Amino acid sequence: MIHSINGIQFKEMILHGAAAITLQKQKINDLNVFPVPDGDTGTNMSLTIGAAAAELKKSEPRDISQAASITAGALLRGARGNSGVILSLLFRGMSKVLKGHGESDAVLLAEAMQEGVSSAYGAVMKPAEGTVLTVSRLAAKRAQEAAGENNDVEYMLAESIRVGYEVLSQTTDMNPVLKKAGVVDAGGKGYLAILDGMLASLRGEAMPEITEEVSFRQEKADFNAFSAEEITFAFDTVFIVRKNDPEVNLTPLRDYLNSIGDSLVIGEDDDAFKVHVHTNIPGSALTEAQKYGDLELAKIENMRTQAEDVAAGKKAQSVDDLDEIEEELENGGAGEAAPSKRYGFLSVCAGEGLAAVFKDLGVDGVISGGQTMNPSTESILKEIGRVPAETVFVLPNNKNIIMAAQQCVGLTNKEVIVVPTETIPQGVTAMMNVDTEMEPEELLSAMSGAISGVSTAQITYAARNSDFDGFAISEGDYLSLLDGKLFGTNQDISVMLEKLAEKAAEKGAEFVTLFYGEDVTEEQAQAAEAVFARNCPDAELSVLPGGQPVYYYIVSIE
Repeated sequence: MIHSINGIQFKEMILHGAAAITLQKQKINDLNVFPVPDGDTGTNMSLTIGAAAAELKKSEPRDISQAASITAGALLRGARGNSGVILSLLFRGMSKVLKGHGESDAVLLAEAMQEGVSSAYGAVMKPAEGTVLTVSRLAAKRAQEAAGENNDVEYMLAESIRVGYEVLSQTTDMNPVLKKAGVVDAGGKGYLAILDGMLASLRGEAMPEITEEVSFRQEKADFNAFSAEEITFAFDTVFIVRKNDPEVNLTPLRDYLNSIGDSLVIGEDDDAFKVHVHTNIPGSALTEAQKYGDLELAKIENMRTQAEDVAAGKKAQSVDDLDEIEEELENGGAGEAAPSKRYGFLSVCAGEGLAAVFKDLGVDGVISGGQTMNPSTESILKEIGRVPAETVFVLPNNKNIIMAAQQCVGLTNKEVIVVPTETIPQGVTAMMNVDTEMEPEELLSAMSGAISGVSTAQITYAARNSDFDGFAISEGDYLSLLDGKLFGTNQDISVMLEKLAEKAAEKGAEFVTLFYGEDVTEEQAQAAEAVFARNCPDAELSVLPGGQPVYYYIVSIE
Protein backbone atom coordinates (compact mmCIF):
# COMPACT_ATOMS: atom_id res chain seq x y z
CA MET A 1 0.00 0.00 0.00
CA ILE A 2 1.39 3.41 -0.98
CA HIS A 3 0.11 6.02 1.46
CA SER A 4 1.87 9.00 -0.11
CA ILE A 5 4.44 10.08 -2.71
CA ASN A 6 7.21 12.67 -2.42
CA GLY A 7 8.98 14.89 -4.93
CA ILE A 8 11.53 12.30 -6.04
CA GLN A 9 8.79 9.71 -6.61
CA PHE A 10 6.75 12.23 -8.61
CA LYS A 11 9.83 13.01 -10.70
CA GLU A 12 10.37 9.31 -11.45
CA MET A 13 6.70 8.94 -12.35
CA ILE A 14 6.94 11.74 -14.91
CA LEU A 15 10.15 10.29 -16.38
CA HIS A 16 8.46 6.90 -16.68
CA GLY A 17 5.34 8.46 -18.21
CA ALA A 18 7.46 10.32 -20.79
CA ALA A 19 9.22 7.10 -21.77
CA ALA A 20 5.92 5.25 -22.02
CA ILE A 21 4.32 7.67 -24.46
CA THR A 22 7.52 7.95 -26.49
CA LEU A 23 7.36 4.20 -27.09
CA GLN A 24 3.73 4.45 -28.17
CA LYS A 25 3.80 7.76 -30.04
CA GLN A 26 3.61 6.23 -33.53
CA LYS A 27 0.61 4.07 -32.58
CA ILE A 28 -1.02 7.21 -31.22
CA ASN A 29 -0.11 9.13 -34.38
CA ASP A 30 -1.81 6.42 -36.43
CA LEU A 31 -5.08 7.14 -34.62
CA ASN A 32 -5.24 10.59 -36.21
CA VAL A 33 -8.43 10.46 -38.24
CA PHE A 34 -7.56 12.81 -41.06
CA PRO A 35 -5.19 11.03 -43.46
CA VAL A 36 -3.18 14.15 -44.31
CA PRO A 37 0.29 14.62 -42.81
CA ASP A 38 -0.22 16.64 -39.64
CA GLY A 39 1.36 17.60 -36.32
CA ASP A 40 0.62 14.12 -34.97
CA THR A 41 -0.84 13.85 -31.48
CA GLY A 42 1.58 11.22 -30.24
CA THR A 43 4.63 13.18 -31.32
CA ASN A 44 3.34 16.45 -29.89
CA MET A 45 2.39 14.93 -26.52
CA SER A 46 5.67 13.03 -26.35
CA LEU A 47 7.73 16.14 -27.05
CA THR A 48 5.68 18.15 -24.56
CA ILE A 49 6.13 15.83 -21.59
CA GLY A 50 9.67 15.17 -22.79
CA ALA A 51 10.41 18.82 -22.04
CA ALA A 52 9.33 18.21 -18.43
CA ALA A 53 11.40 15.03 -18.22
CA ALA A 54 14.48 16.88 -19.48
CA GLU A 55 13.99 19.61 -16.86
CA LEU A 56 13.36 17.16 -14.01
CA LYS A 57 16.52 15.23 -14.82
CA LYS A 58 18.49 18.33 -13.89
CA SER A 59 17.01 18.56 -10.38
CA GLU A 60 16.40 16.64 -7.20
CA PRO A 61 13.03 18.06 -6.07
CA ARG A 62 12.92 18.56 -2.33
CA ASP A 63 9.16 17.94 -2.22
CA ILE A 64 6.18 17.18 -4.42
CA SER A 65 5.33 20.88 -4.64
CA GLN A 66 8.64 21.64 -6.33
CA ALA A 67 8.46 18.54 -8.56
CA ALA A 68 4.98 19.45 -9.76
CA SER A 69 5.98 23.08 -10.29
CA ILE A 70 9.02 22.13 -12.40
CA THR A 71 6.83 19.76 -14.40
CA ALA A 72 4.13 22.35 -15.02
CA GLY A 73 6.57 25.09 -15.98
CA ALA A 74 8.46 22.90 -18.45
CA LEU A 75 5.24 21.54 -19.94
CA LEU A 76 3.91 25.03 -20.46
CA ARG A 77 6.98 26.17 -22.34
CA GLY A 78 7.42 22.91 -24.19
CA ALA A 79 3.79 22.52 -25.25
CA ARG A 80 3.31 21.65 -28.93
CA GLY A 81 -0.01 21.43 -30.72
CA ASN A 82 -3.41 21.50 -29.09
CA SER A 83 -2.88 18.10 -27.47
CA GLY A 84 0.38 19.28 -25.92
CA VAL A 85 -1.21 22.46 -24.58
CA ILE A 86 -4.09 20.51 -23.03
CA LEU A 87 -1.59 18.11 -21.46
CA SER A 88 0.33 21.06 -19.99
CA LEU A 89 -2.90 22.47 -18.55
CA LEU A 90 -3.78 19.15 -16.93
CA PHE A 91 -0.48 19.21 -15.05
CA ARG A 92 -0.62 22.96 -14.43
CA GLY A 93 -3.85 22.46 -12.50
CA MET A 94 -2.27 19.62 -10.56
CA SER A 95 0.62 21.88 -9.60
CA LYS A 96 -1.77 24.46 -8.14
CA VAL A 97 -3.24 21.92 -5.70
CA LEU A 98 0.12 20.35 -4.79
CA LYS A 99 1.73 23.73 -4.13
CA GLY A 100 3.14 23.94 -0.61
CA HIS A 101 2.90 20.22 0.10
CA GLY A 102 5.87 18.01 0.91
CA GLU A 103 4.06 14.82 -0.02
CA SER A 104 0.71 13.82 -1.49
CA ASP A 105 -1.68 11.09 -0.48
CA ALA A 106 -4.31 9.64 -2.79
CA VAL A 107 -6.97 12.15 -1.75
CA LEU A 108 -4.75 15.17 -2.49
CA LEU A 109 -3.47 13.73 -5.76
CA ALA A 110 -7.01 12.97 -6.92
CA GLU A 111 -8.00 16.54 -6.07
CA ALA A 112 -5.00 17.73 -8.09
CA MET A 113 -6.09 15.66 -11.09
CA GLN A 114 -9.55 17.20 -10.86
CA GLU A 115 -8.09 20.71 -10.78
CA GLY A 116 -6.07 19.82 -13.86
CA VAL A 117 -9.26 18.89 -15.68
CA SER A 118 -10.85 22.20 -14.65
CA SER A 119 -7.84 24.12 -15.98
CA ALA A 120 -7.96 22.28 -19.30
CA TYR A 121 -11.71 22.75 -19.77
CA GLY A 122 -11.40 26.42 -18.88
CA ALA A 123 -8.92 27.00 -21.69
CA VAL A 124 -10.94 25.35 -24.47
CA MET A 125 -13.60 27.59 -25.98
CA LYS A 126 -15.90 24.80 -27.17
CA PRO A 127 -15.04 21.52 -25.39
CA ALA A 128 -16.08 18.52 -27.48
CA GLU A 129 -17.06 15.17 -26.07
CA GLY A 130 -15.08 12.13 -27.09
CA THR A 131 -11.69 13.81 -26.67
CA VAL A 132 -8.86 13.82 -24.15
CA LEU A 133 -10.98 16.24 -22.10
CA THR A 134 -13.69 13.61 -21.66
CA VAL A 135 -11.19 10.88 -20.82
CA SER A 136 -9.33 13.03 -18.28
CA ARG A 137 -12.56 14.31 -16.69
CA LEU A 138 -14.08 10.90 -16.03
CA ALA A 139 -10.72 9.42 -15.04
CA ALA A 140 -10.33 12.22 -12.45
CA LYS A 141 -13.89 11.66 -11.21
CA ARG A 142 -13.11 8.00 -10.58
CA ALA A 143 -9.81 9.00 -8.93
CA GLN A 144 -11.67 11.04 -6.33
CA GLU A 145 -14.16 8.23 -5.71
CA ALA A 146 -11.38 5.67 -5.39
CA ALA A 147 -9.38 7.85 -3.00
CA GLY A 148 -12.46 8.08 -0.81
CA GLU A 149 -12.73 4.29 -0.79
CA ASN A 150 -9.07 3.65 -0.08
CA ASN A 151 -6.47 6.36 0.53
CA ASP A 152 -3.85 4.42 -1.43
CA VAL A 153 -2.09 6.23 -4.28
CA GLU A 154 -1.56 3.04 -6.31
CA TYR A 155 -5.19 1.95 -5.97
CA MET A 156 -6.47 5.42 -6.83
CA LEU A 157 -4.31 5.77 -9.93
CA ALA A 158 -5.06 2.21 -11.11
CA GLU A 159 -8.79 2.80 -10.80
CA SER A 160 -8.52 6.13 -12.58
CA ILE A 161 -6.69 4.48 -15.48
CA ARG A 162 -9.13 1.59 -15.62
CA VAL A 163 -12.09 3.92 -16.00
CA GLY A 164 -10.07 6.08 -18.38
CA TYR A 165 -9.66 3.17 -20.78
CA GLU A 166 -13.36 2.34 -20.50
CA VAL A 167 -14.17 5.92 -21.48
CA LEU A 168 -11.53 5.86 -24.23
CA SER A 169 -13.23 2.88 -25.86
CA GLN A 170 -16.48 4.86 -25.86
CA THR A 171 -14.98 7.92 -27.56
CA THR A 172 -15.51 6.20 -30.91
CA ASP A 173 -19.26 6.53 -30.45
CA MET A 174 -19.12 9.95 -28.78
CA ASN A 175 -17.45 11.71 -31.69
CA PRO A 176 -18.96 11.38 -35.19
CA VAL A 177 -15.58 11.82 -36.87
CA LEU A 178 -14.02 9.07 -34.75
CA LYS A 179 -17.00 6.84 -35.43
CA LYS A 180 -16.61 7.18 -39.19
CA ALA A 181 -12.98 6.17 -38.91
CA GLY A 182 -13.58 3.48 -36.30
CA VAL A 183 -10.84 4.67 -33.94
CA VAL A 184 -10.55 6.02 -30.41
CA ASP A 185 -9.35 9.52 -29.53
CA ALA A 186 -5.60 9.92 -29.97
CA GLY A 187 -5.23 12.56 -27.23
CA GLY A 188 -7.07 10.40 -24.71
CA LYS A 189 -4.88 7.45 -25.62
CA GLY A 190 -1.76 9.55 -25.15
CA TYR A 191 -2.85 10.82 -21.74
CA LEU A 192 -3.55 7.31 -20.52
CA ALA A 193 -0.19 6.11 -21.85
CA ILE A 194 1.46 8.71 -19.60
CA LEU A 195 -0.65 7.66 -16.60
CA ASP A 196 0.23 4.03 -17.32
CA GLY A 197 3.90 4.92 -17.14
CA MET A 198 3.39 6.84 -13.89
CA LEU A 199 1.63 3.86 -12.32
CA ALA A 200 4.36 1.49 -13.52
CA SER A 201 6.90 3.70 -11.79
CA LEU A 202 4.92 3.56 -8.55
CA ARG A 203 4.90 -0.23 -8.77
CA GLY A 204 8.65 -0.33 -9.17
CA GLU A 205 8.60 -1.57 -12.75
CA ALA A 206 11.69 -0.99 -14.89
CA MET A 207 11.79 2.07 -17.11
CA PRO A 208 11.02 1.02 -20.70
CA GLU A 209 14.00 1.17 -23.02
CA ILE A 210 13.79 3.61 -25.90
CA THR A 211 15.79 2.27 -28.81
CA GLU A 212 15.52 5.44 -30.92
CA GLU A 213 17.54 8.45 -29.90
CA VAL A 214 15.10 11.01 -28.56
CA SER A 215 16.20 14.58 -27.99
CA PHE A 216 14.08 17.26 -26.39
CA ARG A 217 16.76 19.96 -26.66
CA GLN A 218 17.39 22.52 -29.30
CA GLU A 219 20.28 22.10 -31.75
CA LYS A 220 23.51 23.05 -30.02
CA ALA A 221 25.31 26.26 -30.84
CA ASP A 222 28.22 25.94 -33.25
CA PHE A 223 31.16 27.47 -31.45
CA ASN A 224 33.17 27.29 -34.68
CA ALA A 225 30.90 30.04 -36.00
CA PHE A 226 32.62 32.74 -33.99
CA SER A 227 36.04 33.43 -32.54
CA ALA A 228 36.97 34.25 -28.97
CA GLU A 229 37.68 37.85 -29.96
CA GLU A 230 34.09 38.27 -31.21
CA ILE A 231 32.61 37.44 -27.79
CA THR A 232 31.77 40.72 -26.06
CA PHE A 233 30.50 39.19 -22.81
CA ALA A 234 32.54 36.15 -21.81
CA PHE A 235 30.51 34.40 -19.14
CA ASP A 236 27.44 32.39 -20.06
CA THR A 237 25.49 32.59 -16.80
CA VAL A 238 22.42 30.57 -15.85
CA PHE A 239 20.79 30.56 -12.42
CA ILE A 240 17.52 29.85 -10.65
CA VAL A 241 16.14 31.88 -7.76
CA ARG A 242 13.32 30.79 -5.45
CA LYS A 243 11.09 33.87 -5.09
CA ASN A 244 10.57 35.52 -1.72
CA ASP A 245 7.28 36.93 -3.04
CA PRO A 246 5.12 35.23 -5.72
CA GLU A 247 4.05 38.66 -6.99
CA VAL A 248 7.55 40.15 -7.14
CA ASN A 249 8.18 42.52 -10.06
CA LEU A 250 11.32 41.45 -11.94
CA THR A 251 11.44 44.51 -14.22
CA PRO A 252 14.21 46.26 -12.21
CA LEU A 253 16.29 43.07 -12.31
CA ARG A 254 15.72 42.78 -16.04
CA ASP A 255 16.85 46.38 -16.54
CA TYR A 256 19.97 45.84 -14.43
CA LEU A 257 20.99 42.64 -16.19
CA ASN A 258 20.50 44.28 -19.58
CA SER A 259 22.85 47.03 -18.46
CA ILE A 260 25.69 44.60 -17.66
CA GLY A 261 25.25 42.06 -20.45
CA ASP A 262 23.19 40.77 -23.31
CA SER A 263 21.25 37.70 -24.50
CA LEU A 264 19.01 38.05 -21.46
CA VAL A 265 16.20 35.55 -21.03
CA ILE A 266 14.09 35.39 -17.86
CA GLY A 267 11.46 32.67 -17.38
CA GLU A 268 9.30 32.51 -14.30
CA ASP A 269 6.39 30.82 -12.61
CA ASP A 270 4.72 31.43 -9.24
CA ASP A 271 7.58 30.03 -7.17
CA ALA A 272 10.83 30.76 -8.96
CA PHE A 273 12.52 32.45 -11.87
CA LYS A 274 15.31 31.29 -14.15
CA VAL A 275 17.81 33.68 -15.72
CA HIS A 276 20.20 33.31 -18.63
CA VAL A 277 22.54 36.19 -19.37
CA HIS A 278 25.92 36.81 -21.03
CA THR A 279 28.01 39.10 -18.86
CA ASN A 280 31.58 39.86 -17.80
CA ILE A 281 30.59 40.16 -14.13
CA PRO A 282 28.49 37.08 -13.27
CA GLY A 283 29.02 37.64 -9.54
CA SER A 284 27.22 40.98 -9.75
CA ALA A 285 24.33 39.35 -11.62
CA LEU A 286 23.94 36.74 -8.87
CA THR A 287 24.21 39.31 -6.08
CA GLU A 288 21.52 41.50 -7.62
CA ALA A 289 19.21 38.54 -8.21
CA GLN A 290 19.43 37.49 -4.54
CA LYS A 291 17.49 40.62 -3.63
CA TYR A 292 14.45 38.82 -5.08
CA GLY A 293 14.80 35.46 -3.35
CA ASP A 294 17.08 32.54 -2.51
CA LEU A 295 19.64 31.38 -5.05
CA GLU A 296 19.13 27.68 -5.75
CA LEU A 297 21.34 26.92 -8.72
CA ALA A 298 24.01 28.74 -10.67
CA LYS A 299 26.13 27.58 -13.60
CA ILE A 300 28.72 29.80 -15.22
CA GLU A 301 30.61 29.03 -18.41
CA ASN A 302 33.47 30.89 -20.09
CA MET A 303 32.53 31.10 -23.77
CA ARG A 304 35.94 32.43 -24.79
CA THR A 305 37.54 29.29 -23.38
CA GLN A 306 35.00 27.18 -25.22
CA ALA A 307 35.70 28.91 -28.50
CA GLU A 308 39.47 28.48 -28.01
CA ASP A 309 39.01 24.78 -27.17
CA VAL A 310 36.98 24.18 -30.29
CA ALA A 311 39.48 26.04 -32.42
CA ALA A 312 42.19 23.81 -30.95
CA GLY A 313 40.20 20.71 -31.80
CA LYS A 314 39.12 19.97 -28.24
CA LYS A 315 35.60 19.10 -27.19
CA ALA A 316 33.99 22.12 -25.58
CA GLN A 317 32.52 21.51 -22.16
CA SER A 318 28.96 22.75 -21.82
CA VAL A 319 26.67 23.27 -18.86
CA ASP A 320 23.54 21.14 -18.77
CA ASP A 321 21.09 23.98 -18.57
CA LEU A 322 21.51 25.68 -21.99
CA ASP A 323 18.20 25.26 -23.79
CA GLU A 324 17.61 29.00 -23.99
CA ILE A 325 21.25 29.95 -24.42
CA GLU A 326 21.95 27.76 -27.42
CA GLU A 327 19.16 29.25 -29.48
CA GLU A 328 20.22 32.75 -28.47
CA LEU A 329 23.74 32.08 -29.74
CA GLU A 330 22.44 30.72 -33.01
CA ASN A 331 20.59 33.97 -33.51
CA GLY A 332 23.63 36.12 -32.99
CA GLY A 333 23.26 36.53 -29.25
CA ALA A 334 20.14 38.63 -29.53
CA GLY A 335 18.19 38.92 -26.30
CA GLU A 336 14.74 40.36 -25.69
CA ALA A 337 14.25 43.47 -27.76
CA ALA A 338 13.26 46.67 -26.00
CA PRO A 339 10.06 48.18 -27.43
CA SER A 340 10.77 50.84 -30.05
CA LYS A 341 7.25 50.97 -31.51
CA ARG A 342 3.67 50.33 -30.50
CA TYR A 343 2.80 47.26 -32.61
CA GLY A 344 4.77 44.30 -33.89
CA PHE A 345 3.76 41.22 -35.82
CA LEU A 346 4.95 37.62 -35.70
CA SER A 347 3.96 34.92 -38.19
CA VAL A 348 4.34 31.13 -38.24
CA CYS A 349 5.01 29.54 -41.61
CA ALA A 350 7.28 27.07 -43.38
CA GLY A 351 9.06 27.90 -46.63
CA GLU A 352 11.34 30.76 -47.64
CA GLY A 353 8.85 32.08 -50.16
CA LEU A 354 6.05 32.30 -47.60
CA ALA A 355 8.39 33.93 -45.10
CA ALA A 356 9.30 36.55 -47.70
CA VAL A 357 5.62 37.26 -48.37
CA PHE A 358 4.93 37.88 -44.68
CA LYS A 359 8.02 40.06 -44.30
CA ASP A 360 6.93 42.11 -47.30
CA LEU A 361 3.59 42.60 -45.55
CA GLY A 362 5.29 43.99 -42.46
CA VAL A 363 5.82 41.13 -40.01
CA ASP A 364 8.81 41.60 -37.71
CA GLY A 365 9.62 37.94 -37.30
CA VAL A 366 8.83 34.54 -38.76
CA ILE A 367 8.76 31.28 -36.80
CA SER A 368 9.52 28.27 -38.94
CA GLY A 369 6.69 25.82 -38.39
CA GLY A 370 3.30 24.60 -39.47
CA GLN A 371 1.89 21.25 -40.46
CA THR A 372 4.05 18.36 -39.18
CA MET A 373 6.23 20.77 -37.19
CA ASN A 374 4.26 22.62 -34.54
CA PRO A 375 6.50 25.08 -32.66
CA SER A 376 6.45 24.95 -28.88
CA THR A 377 5.09 27.70 -26.65
CA GLU A 378 8.66 28.46 -25.59
CA SER A 379 9.90 28.92 -29.16
CA ILE A 380 6.99 31.27 -29.89
CA LEU A 381 7.66 33.15 -26.66
CA LYS A 382 11.33 33.66 -27.56
CA GLU A 383 10.42 35.15 -30.91
CA ILE A 384 7.86 37.42 -29.25
CA GLY A 385 10.69 38.68 -27.07
CA ARG A 386 12.71 39.61 -30.13
CA VAL A 387 9.97 41.77 -31.65
CA PRO A 388 10.76 45.41 -30.68
CA ALA A 389 7.19 46.38 -29.86
CA GLU A 390 4.96 46.96 -26.85
CA THR A 391 2.16 44.84 -28.33
CA VAL A 392 2.90 41.80 -30.47
CA PHE A 393 0.24 40.25 -32.72
CA VAL A 394 0.91 36.55 -33.37
CA LEU A 395 -0.45 34.81 -36.47
CA PRO A 396 -0.29 31.01 -35.93
CA ASN A 397 -1.62 30.21 -39.43
CA ASN A 398 -2.49 26.69 -38.30
CA LYS A 399 -5.34 25.60 -36.03
CA ASN A 400 -3.01 23.25 -34.15
CA ILE A 401 -0.70 26.12 -33.16
CA ILE A 402 -3.28 28.63 -31.90
CA MET A 403 -3.48 27.24 -28.35
CA ALA A 404 0.32 27.07 -28.00
CA ALA A 405 0.50 30.73 -29.04
CA GLN A 406 -2.23 31.69 -26.59
CA GLN A 407 -0.22 30.25 -23.70
CA CYS A 408 2.34 33.02 -24.26
CA VAL A 409 -0.12 35.63 -22.99
CA GLY A 410 1.08 36.71 -19.55
CA LEU A 411 4.52 35.09 -19.86
CA THR A 412 6.22 38.26 -21.06
CA ASN A 413 6.13 41.97 -20.26
CA LYS A 414 4.89 42.59 -23.79
CA GLU A 415 1.19 42.51 -24.56
CA VAL A 416 0.53 39.43 -26.71
CA ILE A 417 -2.53 39.22 -28.97
CA VAL A 418 -3.17 36.04 -30.94
CA VAL A 419 -5.03 36.45 -34.22
CA PRO A 420 -6.84 33.11 -34.78
CA THR A 421 -5.53 32.46 -38.29
CA GLU A 422 -5.81 28.78 -39.23
CA THR A 423 -4.17 28.92 -42.68
CA ILE A 424 -1.48 30.80 -44.57
CA PRO A 425 -4.03 32.67 -46.77
CA GLN A 426 -5.86 33.80 -43.64
CA GLY A 427 -2.58 35.10 -42.22
CA VAL A 428 -1.78 36.96 -45.43
CA THR A 429 -5.25 38.51 -45.54
CA ALA A 430 -5.02 39.52 -41.87
CA MET A 431 -1.72 41.33 -42.48
CA MET A 432 -3.18 43.11 -45.51
CA ASN A 433 -5.80 44.61 -43.20
CA VAL A 434 -3.45 46.05 -40.59
CA ASP A 435 -4.05 49.66 -39.61
CA THR A 436 -1.57 50.71 -36.92
CA GLU A 437 -3.67 53.78 -36.08
CA MET A 438 -6.30 51.51 -34.49
CA GLU A 439 -6.48 50.56 -30.83
CA PRO A 440 -5.41 46.94 -30.08
CA GLU A 441 -8.91 45.48 -29.82
CA GLU A 442 -10.02 47.35 -32.93
CA LEU A 443 -7.04 46.02 -34.86
CA LEU A 444 -7.67 42.46 -33.68
CA SER A 445 -11.29 42.77 -34.75
CA ALA A 446 -10.31 44.12 -38.18
CA MET A 447 -7.77 41.37 -38.80
CA SER A 448 -10.07 38.62 -37.51
CA GLY A 449 -12.99 39.95 -39.53
CA ALA A 450 -10.97 40.02 -42.73
CA ILE A 451 -10.05 36.32 -42.58
CA SER A 452 -13.71 35.30 -42.80
CA GLY A 453 -13.76 36.43 -46.42
CA VAL A 454 -10.97 34.12 -47.62
CA SER A 455 -11.23 30.44 -48.52
CA THR A 456 -8.19 28.20 -48.36
CA ALA A 457 -7.59 25.28 -50.70
CA GLN A 458 -4.64 22.92 -50.30
CA ILE A 459 -3.26 19.96 -52.16
CA THR A 460 -1.18 17.45 -50.23
CA TYR A 461 -0.81 13.68 -50.09
CA ALA A 462 -2.34 10.87 -48.03
CA ALA A 463 -0.06 9.84 -45.18
CA ARG A 464 -1.91 6.56 -44.64
CA ASN A 465 -4.64 4.34 -46.05
CA SER A 466 -8.03 5.50 -44.90
CA ASP A 467 -11.75 5.27 -45.52
CA PHE A 468 -12.76 8.80 -44.63
CA ASP A 469 -16.01 10.65 -45.19
CA GLY A 470 -16.98 8.53 -48.17
CA PHE A 471 -13.52 8.58 -49.77
CA ALA A 472 -11.48 5.39 -50.14
CA ILE A 473 -7.98 6.76 -49.77
CA SER A 474 -4.69 5.00 -50.43
CA GLU A 475 -1.38 6.09 -48.99
CA GLY A 476 0.32 8.44 -51.44
CA ASP A 477 -2.87 9.65 -53.15
CA TYR A 478 -3.20 13.36 -53.83
CA LEU A 479 -5.69 14.98 -51.47
CA SER A 480 -7.39 18.32 -51.89
CA LEU A 481 -8.77 20.23 -48.92
CA LEU A 482 -11.12 23.18 -48.92
CA ASP A 483 -11.44 25.21 -45.73
CA GLY A 484 -10.13 22.33 -43.67
CA LYS A 485 -12.44 19.68 -45.09
CA LEU A 486 -11.55 16.88 -47.46
CA PHE A 487 -12.63 17.99 -50.93
CA GLY A 488 -11.32 15.21 -53.15
CA THR A 489 -8.73 12.52 -53.75
CA ASN A 490 -7.06 11.26 -56.91
CA GLN A 491 -3.83 9.80 -58.21
CA ASP A 492 -3.57 12.63 -60.75
CA ILE A 493 -2.84 16.09 -59.32
CA SER A 494 -4.20 17.82 -62.44
CA VAL A 495 -7.65 16.40 -61.64
CA MET A 496 -7.44 17.95 -58.17
CA LEU A 497 -6.41 21.33 -59.59
CA GLU A 498 -9.27 21.29 -62.10
CA LYS A 499 -11.89 20.56 -59.45
CA LEU A 500 -10.56 23.26 -57.13
CA ALA A 501 -10.51 25.78 -59.97
CA GLU A 502 -14.11 24.91 -60.80
CA LYS A 503 -15.03 25.42 -57.14
CA ALA A 504 -13.26 28.79 -57.10
CA ALA A 505 -15.30 29.83 -60.14
CA GLU A 506 -18.49 28.65 -58.44
CA LYS A 507 -17.61 30.85 -55.43
CA GLY A 508 -17.22 33.84 -57.73
CA ALA A 509 -13.54 34.30 -56.92
CA GLU A 510 -12.20 37.78 -57.58
CA PHE A 511 -8.65 37.15 -56.32
CA VAL A 512 -6.81 33.85 -56.50
CA THR A 513 -3.25 33.35 -55.26
CA LEU A 514 -1.35 30.08 -55.70
CA PHE A 515 1.64 29.40 -53.44
CA TYR A 516 3.53 26.44 -54.83
CA GLY A 517 5.62 24.17 -52.63
CA GLU A 518 9.18 22.95 -52.55
CA ASP A 519 8.39 19.85 -54.66
CA VAL A 520 6.72 21.82 -57.47
CA THR A 521 8.69 23.20 -60.42
CA GLU A 522 8.04 26.63 -61.92
CA GLU A 523 6.73 24.98 -65.09
CA GLN A 524 4.25 22.89 -63.08
CA ALA A 525 3.13 26.01 -61.23
CA GLN A 526 2.53 27.80 -64.53
CA ALA A 527 0.41 24.87 -65.70
CA ALA A 528 -1.63 25.11 -62.49
CA GLU A 529 -2.06 28.84 -63.08
CA ALA A 530 -3.44 28.09 -66.55
CA VAL A 531 -6.07 25.79 -65.04
CA PHE A 532 -7.34 28.56 -62.76
CA ALA A 533 -7.11 31.18 -65.51
CA ARG A 534 -9.32 29.06 -67.75
CA ASN A 535 -11.92 28.47 -65.04
CA CYS A 536 -11.80 31.94 -63.45
CA PRO A 537 -11.19 34.31 -66.37
CA ASP A 538 -12.31 37.41 -64.46
CA ALA A 539 -10.25 36.75 -61.32
CA GLU A 540 -6.97 38.51 -60.57
CA LEU A 541 -4.45 35.66 -60.50
CA SER A 542 -1.06 35.50 -58.74
CA VAL A 543 1.41 32.61 -58.56
CA LEU A 544 4.22 32.77 -55.99
CA PRO A 545 6.92 30.32 -54.86
CA GLY A 546 6.02 29.47 -51.27
CA GLY A 547 8.67 26.80 -50.83
CA GLN A 548 6.48 25.08 -48.25
CA PRO A 549 6.85 21.38 -47.42
CA VAL A 550 3.89 18.96 -47.21
CA TYR A 551 1.57 21.00 -49.46
CA TYR A 552 2.14 21.05 -53.20
CA TYR A 553 -0.19 24.04 -53.48
CA ILE A 554 -1.82 26.43 -51.02
CA VAL A 555 -4.51 28.46 -52.76
CA SER A 556 -6.10 31.65 -51.47
CA ILE A 557 -9.59 32.29 -52.88
CA GLU A 558 -11.32 35.62 -52.22
